[in-house]
Amino acid sequence: MKILKKIPCSRDELIFGFLLLFLITFLVAESRWSRLYNEQAISSDETVHIYLEDRTNIDELAKILADSSLVKNKRELLWAAKLLGWQRFREGHYQVQDGFTYDAFLSKLARGIQDPVSVTILPGQSMGRIAGAVASQLQFDSLAFHQTLTDTTFLARENLQPSDVIGHLYPNTYSTYWTARPQSFFQRIQDEFQRSVVDPNRQRLKELDRSVNEILTLASIIEWEAKSEDEKAKISGLYWNRLDQGMRLQADPTVNYAVGERRRLLYEDYRTDHPYNTYLYRGLPPGPITNPSQGSIQAALYPEDHNYLYMVASPDGTHAFSRTFEEHKRKSEKWRQWIQKQYRIKRQQNSE
Repeated sequence: MKILKKIPCSRDELIFGFLLLFLITFLVAESRWSRLYNEQAISSDETVHIYLEDRTNIDELAKILADSSLVKNKRELLWAAKLLGWQRFREGHYQVQDGFTYDAFLSKLARGIQDPVSVTILPGQSMGRIAGAVASQLQFDSLAFHQTLTDTTFLARENLQPSDVIGHLYPNTYSTYWTARPQSFFQRIQDEFQRSVVDPNRQRLKELDRSVNEILTLASIIEWEAKSEDEKAKISGLYWNRLDQGMRLQADPTVNYAVGERRRLLYEDYRTDHPYNTYLYRGLPPGPITNPSQGSIQAALYPEDHNYLYMVASPDGTHAFSRTFEEHKRKSEKWRQWIQKQYRIKRQQNSE
């Protein structure tokens, strides 16, 4: 039997061995550390928006990130997530801009620290169009938001009648979270309405002895009537003159609302029996017909002081104003002649 003899190591060899082991361990650890805390581990040259509809596990998230080209090495992402302990992530909207370390990004999603989205409500819209536009920018659907806007129990808590709601959908761009619920987003709009419309104009409302809803109703008619911002105060003055004299408003936009379409009105449209038809019913209609802009609201609050009672459209999109009915008839005839001329030109073009 052959006996192997133990070869003694010198002190220098032992030190070298320990240093080599330490260096290998250090390099492995440094490599892992640099990958784990690489500030460009999840990155993109352009802003990328990620929407998680529900609670998401790491495998599903890894696929989303890989499909969006936000990670180059899917296996490394799974390794990092396991090492860091991030395995489940909350629903929401998350934005990748520049770069993140694995820990910074995964912890953000795991804690549900969302990036806000911007939701824009335009003026002069119908309830359905507003509900659709809002829903397209948030997680809930348009039906859910429309139900909120017509929920009488919820509206009663907000001190609103269903007929008032459209006027309170204040046009603005709102910063909110994608996962906001319909009721909370509506309350967000109401907070902005209070801050931008009600609070600054309390004194003016007292001076006019008018309610917020009356001002909104007139402003909503101005919103649809005026093509030019510069004309709004003049149109407002005309409508207030009619109201003060007990005349019917005879505002075409209220007939559009009554027939349910914004189009050129026909003779029979003016005979539509509807409480909003101001050709048939005196005073302001029961509520706003659309959501007025700040400019229209200010015009309703601060009408131009004049004696005009009549107006008719002009070819340039503005209006011709008159103090007497006789003057109004002459201007209306000019408008009809211009319209007839346009029809003749169009028929001639179509026949060529």
